[in-house]
Amino acid sequence: MSIQEPISESILASPAKINIYLKVLGLRQDGYHELDTLFYPIHGLYDTIRIEPGHDEHMFMRCPENPDLESTSNLIYKAWKAFGEATGYQPGMFVTLNKNIPMGGGLGGGSSNGATILRWLNENAGTKALPHDELIQLAVGLGADVPFFLMDGPARAQGVGEKLEASDISLSGFTLLLAMPDLHVDTPWAFKAWDEKQESISIKESLTTPANLTKNSSPDSTLVVENDLESIVFSQHPELRSIKERLMQSGAMAASMSGSGATIFGLFRDRANAESAAAHLEKNGIEIFMTACS
Repeated sequence: MSIQEPISESILASPAKINIYLKVLGLRQDGYHELDTLFYPIHGLYDTIRIEPGHDEHMFMRCPENPDLESTSNLIYKAWKAFGEATGYQPGMFVTLNKNIPMGGGLGGGSSNGATILRWLNENAGTKALPHDELIQLAVGLGADVPFFLMDGPARAQGVGEKLEASDISLSGFTLLLAMPDLHVDTPWAFKAWDEKQESISIKESLTTPANLTKNSSPDSTLVVENDLESIVFSQHPELRSIKERLMQSGAMAASMSGSGATIFGLFRDRANAESAAAHLEKNGIEIFMTACS
């Protein structure tokens, strides 16, 4: 590769997401799972990525809150490397990652980090920039959730996450509460357990029935809020079921686990109910994030 021009310092916000619903349709021959999910971005909860000029064509990364993330297995490094191999644009850089999104929480922090770097590289690659569809394909190779974070709003994802369709879902008027316990759920374990028990979970153990997430009663506006992995994860971590029960007992119109957990989210029409639920959970040592949906 030729020597790259020095880059400019940048500070990037890398947002979280939730899965409004997550359906696992089966195991593919390539080892991946066929999914159908609705992603919703949480822009108020984000990691911060600081990019500074580096030396030659090398990337150095630091993560003050979690030095274990300072490795070539991090999606930030993998995204930088994959983009360089695909385009020839691989600038030297120092990256500082400040984590706010809990790890292993089903909020897509690592995937968001990788996508944020891909987007930044593509915006700065000049004539070497990739068309959007090629950038999406590059993202697929990094992880199932990565392509979504190259979108600019809610999206339905199918396949392994590469088939994306922008969604016009609106949660305006709702208060979103995220309950983020200090618990790491291993995603590969969750899917493997689902494979092993798929017959027994064909009848879903869901606390949530289809919920009308609009202000009118039209059947067409009814949106299912559910997660096929809940029965698996809840059996291993019953405290997560208790959190969901608390949200619903506190007046949530719908509640569900995001991704493979451990975050549980609730959607409230009455903010006071959300605040009451948050206060109870915080007393029990559970980290809370709350925001008004727009």
